[in-house]
Amino acid sequence: MLTISQYVRAESIQQAYELNQKRSNAVLGGMHWLKLQKRNVGTAIDLSDLGLDTIEETEDSFLIGAMVTLRQLELQRELNDISNNALSESVRQIVGVQFRNMATVGGSIFGRYGFSDVLTVFLALDAQVELYNRGVISLEEFSKLPYDRDLLLNLIVKKVNRKTVYLSQRNTKTDFPVLTCAVCKTDGKYRFVIGARPKRAVCFYDELGILENGITEASAAELGNYISSQVETGSNMRGSEEYRRILAGVLTKRALLQMKEM
Repeated sequence: MLTISQYVRAESIQQAYELNQKRSNAVLGGMHWLKLQKRNVGTAIDLSDLGLDTIEETEDSFLIGAMVTLRQLELQRELNDISNNALSESVRQIVGVQFRNMATVGGSIFGRYGFSDVLTVFLALDAQVELYNRGVISLEEFSKLPYDRDLLLNLIVKKVNRKTVYLSQRNTKTDFPVLTCAVCKTDGKYRFVIGARPKRAVCFYDELGILENGITEASAAELGNYISSQVETGSNMRGSEEYRRILAGVLTKRALLQMKEM
């Protein structure tokens, strides 16, 4: 059971950051996962009044506030236009609409959960994170960092010419994914992300030049085999390590063939 001693609706980002430096305190976010923990929280920090619940479009980027909900991502037309609807696809099977109306982007990204669809797709989009203390860094770098007491403010997605495909394997609809896979092509370069492995999502690149002559049935299969040979997976109640490794290759191949048709 979660026990909260004090609730504070932060009046500034600095106040929220300072409160969050105490280990017993916690940022609430959408509070879907926090409430499942057996934990005593000293001060629960609510970011609702800090203006982090909007998606702002600038000349060259989208700024996605940490308190933006997964439902907002799902419905934001301009963001989905630049991602070939990969963002919408990545969240549409997460439980149900009521859940997605509360779950926040910040909670998914800062948590870097081993089951996160959201982390997988934003890694493929080569997003950046804006942190209160550390500043702006790539999401790929952030995804490898240990947990700390910093505060996630925004995700930044650049407006560039790209093609993106997102796929996942689930045992049943709305369940956690067994494996997630996102492929993005930007300026002729491919980025492959495998998530829910069930560790943090990880990026791969076409280091062997397998796709130099374009996507064919053979090159997609070869690249899938390459990813399958490189990815480190694990076992849990949803799938074995070996099953996930095979899935990584299969979904990568399918994503490439789907991208070929774009």
